[in-house]
Amino acid sequence: MRIVIVGGVAGGMSAAARARRLDEQAEIIVLDRGEHVSFANCGLPYYVGGEITDPAALLVQTPERLKASLNLDVRTRHDVIGLDTAARELTVRTPDGTTVLSYDALILAPGGQAERPEIPGIDSARVRTLRTVDDALSLRAFAEAGARHAVVLGAGFIGLEAAEVLAGRGIATTLVQRGEQVLSPLDREHAQSVTAELRRLGIDVRTNTSAREILQGDDADRVLLSDGTEADADLIVLAAGVRPDTHVFEGAGIDTEGGAIVVDEHGRTSVDGVWAVGDATVSVDPITGARGVVALAGPANRAGRLVADHILRPASARPIPQALGTAIIRVGSATAAMTGANRSSLREAGQSFRTLHLHPNQHAGYFPGATQVHLSLHIREGDGRILGAQAVGSDGVDKRIDVLATAIRAGLTVTDLIDLDLAYAPPYGQAKDPVNLAGMLGANVLDGTLVLWDAHDLDGVLRDALVLDVRTGAEVASGILPGALHIPHTELRGRIEEVREAADGRPVRVMCASGVRSAIAHRVLVQNGFDSASLSGGMLTLRAVLGDRAADILVDPDPSDRSVPEDSRGDVVASAGGGRSR
Repeated sequence: MRIVIVGGVAGGMSAAARARRLDEQAEIIVLDRGEHVSFANCGLPYYVGGEITDPAALLVQTPERLKASLNLDVRTRHDVIGLDTAARELTVRTPDGTTVLSYDALILAPGGQAERPEIPGIDSARVRTLRTVDDALSLRAFAEAGARHAVVLGAGFIGLEAAEVLAGRGIATTLVQRGEQVLSPLDREHAQSVTAELRRLGIDVRTNTSAREILQGDDADRVLLSDGTEADADLIVLAAGVRPDTHVFEGAGIDTEGGAIVVDEHGRTSVDGVWAVGDATVSVDPITGARGVVALAGPANRAGRLVADHILRPASARPIPQALGTAIIRVGSATAAMTGANRSSLREAGQSFRTLHLHPNQHAGYFPGATQVHLSLHIREGDGRILGAQAVGSDGVDKRIDVLATAIRAGLTVTDLIDLDLAYAPPYGQAKDPVNLAGMLGANVLDGTLVLWDAHDLDGVLRDALVLDVRTGAEVASGILPGALHIPHTELRGRIEEVREAADGRPVRVMCASGVRSAIAHRVLVQNGFDSASLSGGMLTLRAVLGDRAADILVDPDPSDRSVPEDSRGDVVASAGGGRSR
């Protein structure tokens, strides 16, 4: 049996290795148009930045090693330019000319190509992408040759990683994003935290902006932007997205959607004897049902293995799981991660959901180095099934998102999180881990013990309700919502009639720093007959949702406020509570 695989990186090489382990007699040929196969494309930015010093470290395998260990026939600089599915033949351009190659089973793993916007001047020699080892070598050479200014077009994962490493080399970097925020899969509140970290690194972040023209110069280029400004550029990185590299296969009659190959649960295409995996295939979102491309290495690697199983052991092959899109990125000292559906995709799918925000410490608050994990979960209205989760923080983010990705895959509800038996010691977590706390918060919301209001609904709240701010005097000095009544939560029981008079029949929407003290105040208010709700995530989430608008909306507190400043750490301490004994 001859198995031919087009594309020798994540999905393709995983399929090849698995096929060999299942069938020692099969002839397995891997074709790749590039110079390298099985390279660490996720590590490319870190070579550009200098954290990875040896380019050879990016080469996970070489054709020679793959031949010796797995008896794979890996052919680099072999570009597939034609496919005849009836004859089961590929036309391949090679260094020695064009040849025709037959197959019994064909696996397509061509990946994607960087989008090249139609911008005048895009053909400048200073324009680079970051998709291959050669790209990384070229970018690093530019950086080390004395580049002083860089412009990165696109603020997705690759764009942010490129901007971070270039700024880390002392290059003045401008990050240009056509959309309203960086990292579009992130909900707004988390994206704002990432933007703040980018700016802390000295990166000039321009959202709602695009490049209109690149003016080429002798010493440097200038990028003219849609906001009327321009940016000098010794180096321009294209990171405006990726499109499936499938035109040859579309021309051969294989069904596609938006350029991506349509496959079934086993990776089979519309043509007999042809399978496809990875960035060039259509994936179905398991939460929303949306169809699109998931350009992530993990799902591609797993799909490659399962496609090989289906070719060689079809009776026992498991279906390819629908990808949750679990992803993570480092930006400076911050980490952002996500899994499952975000707010916008849930709304587009018409799903009814609630969002929980919390800001617990990543480990015991009394142990040195405690920092907050800014965590949110989307849960289904009614049964509380977990639909998605996101987090930003300096430590402990990966652990929590991985646990929540597992919970989503298992179909758990938010209340199931209470019972997860997670590892605890003061340097690593809390007796009530942030994931457990999310479960407790969700349980309170589902059973009505706690009613939440969302920062995204601020305009309606300011119009129709009394905002009660239960933070300390020291905390509100940094800004308070206009028209809000300020009563520290420790004084609320004794001043309940002030609330009743100020509300004058209106609902009361209570808030604090992170949502802990306002939840306590909510219980006091409800049991005194008020229509009350607590701000999900408190002022921390509100500021993140407002972003740059916060300075225009928040006002100075009333100078006649008689409240006495207290310890402003109340929310953090409460979030970390219960973790002092083992």
